[in-house]
Amino acid sequence: MADSGAAVRFVICGVGHIGRRHAALVARHPGATLVALVDTDPALAPALATEFPGVPLYSTLDEYFRGGSDADVLTIATPNYQHAPQAIAGLRAGLHVVVEKPMALCKVDAEAIVHAAAQMNRLVFGVMQNRYSPPAAWLKQLYGAGKLGQVYLVQLNCFWNRDARYYRPGGWRGTQAQDGGTLFTQFSHFVDLLYWVFGDITNISARFRDFNHQNLTEFEDSGLVTFDLVRGGSGTLQYSTAVWDRNLESSLTVVAEHGSLRLGGQYLDKVDYCHLRDYQLPPLPPPTPRTTTALIRVARPTTCR
Repeated sequence: MADSGAAVRFVICGVGHIGRRHAALVARHPGATLVALVDTDPALAPALATEFPGVPLYSTLDEYFRGGSDADVLTIATPNYQHAPQAIAGLRAGLHVVVEKPMALCKVDAEAIVHAAAQMNRLVFGVMQNRYSPPAAWLKQLYGAGKLGQVYLVQLNCFWNRDARYYRPGGWRGTQAQDGGTLFTQFSHFVDLLYWVFGDITNISARFRDFNHQNLTEFEDSGLVTFDLVRGGSGTLQYSTAVWDRNLESSLTVVAEHGSLRLGGQYLDKVDYCHLRDYQLPPLPPPTPRTTTALIRVARPTTCR
């Protein structure tokens, strides 16, 4: 393994839109090295050779491993249903693993990933980018410090556009078995933020509707979920991908004993409102890209024990 001063070596599996962003960020980060790319589409080869000169392209993860892995970290940005088996393969090969959302499509697969990581003494990092939004980190610190007092209501709104430009015939997106559903592909990072800040929920009730995706997906495009927070208070999650033409909003509103606040922006990257008893909102750092220094810092082999 690399020493503490060495660059962290990444192999990126899946070089579509999101995988390319991972690759580009790794390639230009001084603490990282892009050692290989993996994708089943040979048509990508010319463009990737131009974007990432000298970085070999493999057609499958198995092909890459057969050649002998020279990476420290495997980043997975493939279709949802491939995340769990590829993550487990990477862990068993001795690599740390970064997995794009969702980590898995069912509980048993997620548990298998966690078990493999523990068995191999490797790290698994799920890309839940909202945790790296400065306003979200501020909210977690605020809640943990008791500044809100008792939380009364938490409201998550996620209203995005995903139409025929996104759900294309013949692809994996929109299928129950390979995609998983709206909350897996689109909004799992918002659900993660809810748990990360406020803890577990109970008394969950949900209604689902399919307004305009009947010919696009095998699952609903909209949902209304109500729940209670185990630590006290209640909440709602309202989501839709049926918004016309472009994304409308993402927001998190909190009504609590000592005041109210609201986070907004597509990735909850700004504070729209903050009015709390005896509290002044401090300056927050600017938002950062969704895959940045944090991934490289977490993935450094020397951080593992």
